[in-house]
Amino acid sequence: MAKQPQVGWTKTRLSPPLTLQQAAALYEALLCDAIALVDSQPGIDLAVAISPPSSQPFFTMITPPDTRLLPIEGRHIGDCLSQVFPRLLGMGWRKVLALNADGPSLPPAYLQQAVRLLDEYEVVLGPALDGGYYLVGMQHPHLGIFQDVTWSTAQVLAQTLERAAALGLCVGFTPEWYDVDTADDLLRVQSDLNGLPPDRLVHTRRFLAGLGKVVI
Repeated sequence: MAKQPQVGWTKTRLSPPLTLQQAAALYEALLCDAIALVDSQPGIDLAVAISPPSSQPFFTMITPPDTRLLPIEGRHIGDCLSQVFPRLLGMGWRKVLALNADGPSLPPAYLQQAVRLLDEYEVVLGPALDGGYYLVGMQHPHLGIFQDVTWSTAQVLAQTLERAAALGLCVGFTPEWYDVDTADDLLRVQSDLNGLPPDRLVHTRRFLAGLGKVVI
């Protein structure tokens, strides 16, 4: 699930310590690394839901040649998710996972675990540290879980679980992880890079190398 970076609109909570230009550049690096993460997984096909639809030339430039691009529009992420699942499931995929674009340090094993969990559960969620979720997966479009949710708040996961319970859906979970939204998250990414192989997060590494150490 991706938006084209725009200075002054993208990752503004990271300014300060970053400038608005740096915050947008960081998001682009995170996005490219999230795309690389999914593209590297065996047995998983990559699609990128892009917003706004006019950003297709940008995403064509930064994605692998065989990437399926899905232009979408919506008031919030719930509207966008409600479009993505029916479209991809309607194209013939048995399982669909929607992943955020700003948490590319996610362990690949979590993605593979989500795929397996969909054999047991109707909905799979990856809880995020901020009260939302970094991943949602389904084999059927249970779009009711995206309704009556206060998006971009710390209540997103709890409200989604309430909706799932009301619909009688069984929910499985991957381990908790984080998005890069704040200066503390940026420090964690810098720390996590020390324990990752050099071929992981190459774009984020390049950005941070030019930035130097973040000072809060």
